[in-house]
Amino acid sequence: EAAQCLMQGGVVAVPTETVYGLAADASQPDAIKRIFSIKGRPADHPLIVHIGAISQVQNWARDIPEMLWPLAGRFWPGPLTLVLKKQPHVNEMITGGQDTIALRIPNHPKALQLLSALKCGLAAPSANLFGRVSPTKAQHVIDELGDNIDGIVDGGDCAVGIESTILDLSAVNSDNREPKIL
Repeated sequence: EAAQCLMQGGVVAVPTETVYGLAADASQPDAIKRIFSIKGRPADHPLIVHIGAISQVQNWARDIPEMLWPLAGRFWPGPLTLVLKKQPHVNEMITGGQDTIALRIPNHPKALQLLSALKCGLAAPSANLFGRVSPTKAQHVIDELGDNIDGIVDGGDCAVGIESTILDLSAVNSDNREPKIL
């Protein structure tokens, strides 16, 4: 049901190992706009795109540094978000107008099942109002967002309970810089 809703432009709360995310199909601009509206999130704040397989990185990113592959192989699925140069087709709403994109593969069976069924990227910031504490239970999402979303995939309590580590790899190739933890 969640996959069908997302394919039709819906916005659904989805569990990850870190926190619940407010997910929309990253290829649907109207659905992405809804994320910003529901959260009250400023338009210049980028969204993380959750993908279902390492092989999907190239659909979203370009100029990929070699160090991505061993990092992704070791830490994905898991609570690591990697920032890379975006492909030209990536909607600027997702990136907050920046030339980079944040990608990760969540380590939660229901999120992975959904991503596998959809075979697309899901823009999915935390499922809460902007500036508020990120939800770690489905009930937190209901309490905060209520009827403003189209559904919730209840995956129980999030195992980690805090947001993922964000590692910026976007300047590694071009400027011979080291990765930077954001």
